[in-house]
Amino acid sequence: MKRFIYDTLLTWKDSRDRKPLIIEGIRQCGKTWILKNFGEAEFEDIAYFNFEYDDRLQRIFENDLNVSRIIKDLGIIRNKIIRPGTTLLILDEIQICPRAITSLKYFCENLSELHVAAAGSLLGVAVSQMGKNVSFPVGKVQMLKMYPLNFPEFLLANDEELLYEYLNNLSPNEEVSPVFTGKLEEAYREYLITGGMPEVVRSWIDERDIEIVETIQTGILDNYEKDFVKYASVSEFPKLSLIWNAIPAQLAKDNQKFIFAHVKQGLRARDLEDSLHWLISAGLIYKVEKIERPYIPITTYGDITFFKIYFSDVGLLRKMSKFPANVVFDTTSLTADMRGILTENFVLTELIANDFQKPFFWKSGGIAEVDYIIQEGVDVIPIEVKSGRKTRSRSLAEYRKKYSPRIAVRTSIRNITRHSDEYGEILEIPLYLIWRLKAYL
Repeated sequence: MKRFIYDTLLTWKDSRDRKPLIIEGIRQCGKTWILKNFGEAEFEDIAYFNFEYDDRLQRIFENDLNVSRIIKDLGIIRNKIIRPGTTLLILDEIQICPRAITSLKYFCENLSELHVAAAGSLLGVAVSQMGKNVSFPVGKVQMLKMYPLNFPEFLLANDEELLYEYLNNLSPNEEVSPVFTGKLEEAYREYLITGGMPEVVRSWIDERDIEIVETIQTGILDNYEKDFVKYASVSEFPKLSLIWNAIPAQLAKDNQKFIFAHVKQGLRARDLEDSLHWLISAGLIYKVEKIERPYIPITTYGDITFFKIYFSDVGLLRKMSKFPANVVFDTTSLTADMRGILTENFVLTELIANDFQKPFFWKSGGIAEVDYIIQEGVDVIPIEVKSGRKTRSRSLAEYRKKYSPRIAVRTSIRNITRHSDEYGEILEIPLYLIWRLKAYL
């Protein structure tokens, strides 16, 4: 599978100012695969170590953090010398060994010629729980985030390289050819079913069997809950499970606001806030806060008490919600609410994967709501999300009348159009092209 992060890894490899690299992302999003694939293609040798499977590794980091001794000891374990300049050292599941995280500072300072890459599934959680005797090497490592496959990567995984290149080279004022729209809409809906977890996508490409897809998705979800047991405290585990399993129902409510009291009767925000933060730090969920005043910088206007929660992968949300795959293509009113939720989640993950790191949503009283608000330079941009072809939106019209943004975005199945009026420009962009939003803006 082609992953766009590969080009970033190439730049890192050849950088004069290279620092040890940490790739963080949810479990099973492809971190280990990309590092091994990269190492096999770009290095003479790979020294791979996984802290989850080899208890000996932690003992190597327990005493001093002399990096020359560390690579000598690691070489003994694998029965082969680690050579700076020719070996890629991979430290997988590094969050299990906080001392190994700290050691990256000394790799940076004392052995910068060695290419060191680490991966961690729950790194955000591990860093927040580091004790007094260990520290995160701030300024001494390069951090990269990895996500499940986004939609263009999904196209490439399906051997649609020419279609991807066609979309990637469309000019901002050019419509998608009607020859391709049907195929793209079908691929988009397939993505709502599978999401972007690599094992799920590979199974779908090879087998086209929904039952196998859902078995894999169930296994991934089960593994996440096992991580709750493994990495959270005994008192925190039940609260993590309660929040995790409550998310689909909370999204299905009319206003979609996450309400702590609805997780379990008798529990309040102060009982559950730490557990919610754990799930966010783990990268499993995204928190989207409300803003009422879309001023610059928008990050200062978020309401931390009024927010929605979405999944990091739309396919896992569909499975967790028990929304049958065979009705994702159904456009009847019976499926409209859930299709709308999946569409919102899809747009959010595409925005985040394309470096719109902090989307908000706008709500004005009880009369108007715009799905996402992003900032790009000096522009604050409203994004209205529609799951079908009907795109009239009173909420977006209300927002535009009130704030006259230079550009507003509406995304749906409809083709690309641009038009302007007294309140600014509206860009209509298909859901399957939202990954190119920065270029269109």
